[in-house]
Amino acid sequence: MAVLLSEIQWSDPVLPAAPDAAWEAELKRRGAPVLEVDRRVAASRWLREAAYQATNYMPAALPERLHRMGSMVTAQENSCRYCYGANRAYMKLLGYSESFIQQVERDVQMAELDARERAYIAFCRSLARSRPRPAAAERAALLELGYTPAQIGEIAFAISLGCFYNRVSTLLACPPEKKFERMASGPFRWLLALAMPLMKKLGPGRPETAALDRATLAAGPFGVVVAPLAGLQAGTIMKAALDGSFESGLLSRSAKALMFAVVARTLGCPHCEAAATRLLLEDGFGQADIDSAMATLRSPRLAQGEAGLLAWARDTVYYEPSSIQQKTRALGAELGTAALLEAIGVASLANATVRLAMLLE
Repeated sequence: MAVLLSEIQWSDPVLPAAPDAAWEAELKRRGAPVLEVDRRVAASRWLREAAYQATNYMPAALPERLHRMGSMVTAQENSCRYCYGANRAYMKLLGYSESFIQQVERDVQMAELDARERAYIAFCRSLARSRPRPAAAERAALLELGYTPAQIGEIAFAISLGCFYNRVSTLLACPPEKKFERMASGPFRWLLALAMPLMKKLGPGRPETAALDRATLAAGPFGVVVAPLAGLQAGTIMKAALDGSFESGLLSRSAKALMFAVVARTLGCPHCEAAATRLLLEDGFGQADIDSAMATLRSPRLAQGEAGLLAWARDTVYYEPSSIQQKTRALGAELGTAALLEAIGVASLANATVRLAMLLE
């Protein structure tokens, strides 16, 4: 059974808030609230934009209530106290009762949902959990129930991006948005429920991202994984995150590629492991170097401060929150604040990318 909110152990924040006034002004201009996560990732341009997209992306072909349920079970499966509490509160604002939310949490067969909706929730839970990742059979089952390939692509992206954000929040040990949670359970929650959509309508909203074609998406790191999202804004968002993460120089490109390879190996994804291998070969690694790094989770070709990244990256796939937070804190002592933030973003993105690669199965 999935973990419940009250069962999640959570440590003090791993990194302090480091507000960026210009970024906070930009979030407000877009009509988005400034969250605890935003205050901790603001120093990284690619990471802060990806985090923004994770909390504001809405699949074009799914109703908001279904998307929110998927987000909640994703956070639940990833034991993210921060996201789980926020999504649970958001469902209350959408009008769902405590008893209904508890049924979703406990994975009960609900009469309120039809067969298509129950299959959607089950798929979200399975992809977030990835023990193992959903494969062709699960995708075929959704197609048989009437979901289109584009809808499945959007669902897989939304859950994968949710897994990214869950890990960023967990690895940072972001303090919960308790004020929001309290307001969503309080006697005046209906005011907040009315105010949120009104703010979105009055504000300029998030900037539109043009959908890219398959050839454009396929260019760049892990393009093979992003290409199936051709024609969807999801593809543009994912490509921007991947390109940005590999362009940043706070960690070596080889260290990042090895982190992706370790996550891919742990989750059993040959597509992402092959893509990571290609990057490493371009960087001058031999196949023997790669095999040794994968077997030992160490590489003499990495800088001394990067030595602990591979074992830690493996531990970000399946974890108990307080334990991985402790390990992340220890890694920060080796890397320093800026490089640790980069490592958190890269490991989180690797977990998302490997989950998204189920579309290639």
